[in-house]
Amino acid sequence: MTRRVNVIGVGMVPFAKPGRSEEYNIMAGKAGMIALKDAGIAYDDVEQAYAGYVYGDSTCGHRAVYELGLTGIPVFNVNSNCSTGSSALFLGRQAIEGGFAECVLVVGFEQMERGALGSKWTDRTNPLDQHASLMSEVQGFTQAPPAAQMFGGAGREYRWKHGTKRETFAKISEKARSHASKNPYALFREQLSVEEILASPEVFDPLTRYQCCPPTCGAAAAILCSDDFAKKNGISNPVYIAAQSMTTDYRSSFDEASMIKMVGYDMTKNAAQEVYEQAGLGPKDIDVVELHDCFTANELLTYEGLGLCEEGTAEKFIWDGDNTYGGRFVTNPSGGLLSKGHPLGATGLAQCTELVWHLRGQAEDRQVEGAQVALQHNLGLGGACVVTMYRRD
Repeated sequence: MTRRVNVIGVGMVPFAKPGRSEEYNIMAGKAGMIALKDAGIAYDDVEQAYAGYVYGDSTCGHRAVYELGLTGIPVFNVNSNCSTGSSALFLGRQAIEGGFAECVLVVGFEQMERGALGSKWTDRTNPLDQHASLMSEVQGFTQAPPAAQMFGGAGREYRWKHGTKRETFAKISEKARSHASKNPYALFREQLSVEEILASPEVFDPLTRYQCCPPTCGAAAAILCSDDFAKKNGISNPVYIAAQSMTTDYRSSFDEASMIKMVGYDMTKNAAQEVYEQAGLGPKDIDVVELHDCFTANELLTYEGLGLCEEGTAEKFIWDGDNTYGGRFVTNPSGGLLSKGHPLGATGLAQCTELVWHLRGQAEDRQVEGAQVALQHNLGLGGACVVTMYRRD
């Protein structure tokens, strides 16, 4: 990286069930104002804005940002499915790093409807949905939502390969609920046992209802700036982006007849490797992780893709408690997408916010003590994976 990029302000609003949230522009405006206040700057100091969302009209980003002011700055609308928030963050980081701006706002938001990701959402012109439909015909899959078929299919493939117990996937959701119980921003804060999770309605083996993230409404934001801007505004020792990488699909995603590869394993693995090389750090240096747990199966796969454990050892990693407090890595202290919720455009910025709080020591009851290095993983099928490493020296 040619110029260091700092994260000097973050903010989010509590996530809500569809039908129970404010309008998208109000949520986004509130998240943006919180981030500006956190940074100690005015909206007039922002030179560019990047707005991420999936469900909405072509310039919803403008409407959202206009809640903060009408200063005539460039506003960019970003849509990359579930990786939208981090894709917007990637663009904002590039603007600062490249010297095109000194301070930018990145905001993500989503106002979803009930069943937004259900089977009626299937688009037969979308290659991912075509692939899910083909897998249904060939392997006898039920009419579960396409995303559940794909990630559930990846979970099945992993089980066939490694003999993994169904309880192992449920154990991930149990951990998510435990973490979310301490997060006032999370949608689901009730703790559940492995038995209760397995007893919930089956969606697509090995996934039950409590192992799938819910459609959610919410917003989150971050303020990025250069070292010069931070110094000018009296900001010392900020959290900064130590490395960042975005990958998209490889031939292996579709040519190797592997559901694990199709849901982004190679994207994750390669993006993580690029980040480790850029930062000069490895998995052993990480203190806290927010990763894309849209389904429990994906969290399990991502442990290995990020190098948190060796391939084929995720089950032991989970049951040894190496994915939670007292273990090797605290993963998804927020409760993750499974329990915090998954407002598509906001998710990447919500992950960023959570990690910045930990690096500052501001995560309250969820605080990972002494955290100095944080890793973020945000995945969207279609496909894109963004991995970001944050540090505070």
